[in-house]
Amino acid sequence: MIVAALEYASRGLVGVLTPQANTTAEPEFDILRPAGIAMLVARLTSPAPDMMDRLAEYPERLGATLDQFANAPLNAVAFACTGSSYLICRDKETTLCENVETERGVPLITAAQAVTDWLTAVGARDIGLVSPYPTALTEQSVGYWQSAGYNVAEVTAIKKDSGDFHPIYTLGAKNAGAGLDKLRNNKLDAIVMLGTGMPTLPAILERAQWDGPPVTSCMLSLGWRASLVLFEEKPNSDNARDWSNGKGWGKQLEFRAST
Repeated sequence: MIVAALEYASRGLVGVLTPQANTTAEPEFDILRPAGIAMLVARLTSPAPDMMDRLAEYPERLGATLDQFANAPLNAVAFACTGSSYLICRDKETTLCENVETERGVPLITAAQAVTDWLTAVGARDIGLVSPYPTALTEQSVGYWQSAGYNVAEVTAIKKDSGDFHPIYTLGAKNAGAGLDKLRNNKLDAIVMLGTGMPTLPAILERAQWDGPPVTSCMLSLGWRASLVLFEEKPNSDNARDWSNGKGWGKQLEFRAST
């Protein structure tokens, strides 16, 4: 598998970090990655029973997590866990990224930073959030986006009955789409679908040509930003909106859905 990954990595190799039980980030990143970009995955792990404690521990254990890649020739690392960014706040997140690049020689791109880059690229100020989180984590996320200079004008929460192995990872694209539709006519500059564990790509693609505001998700933004790094391109309104309209990855999603 490593030989195959390198064979197809004409543009580079991305190490993707996902929370230990996340069943969505890996397949969505695989759909999003353009031809020529290969991926390896390592799991963010913590023995803590409480989700908030696990999210706080993931950055603390980042060095050991990156060691899972050993000497694989990574060109970037994609941190697919926005919850950790909310808890450590933006200054510590920036320091974390700088330390990884200094010590490991590769850029660390967090999903939260990727979302802020996307919002900046499309010129958004007033944003709406579709949140699959518990109330406490949703509130942490609002604080993060406000600290980045955005006005969180609307928040819609997606809830699911308990009983499944995880309240977020077992949500479906229909749940995500229903959250988007609630914010469609609210005069927002953009909508962000939070978390890397809720499937978002089908809901975004279905609304690519709608009359609502532009939409991104944490995984969509992360795939976009990591790809730009490897292709040595700068974020701008055109490439940000192209990705939100399914350019490049939309056909891959449709192919996966049909097979």
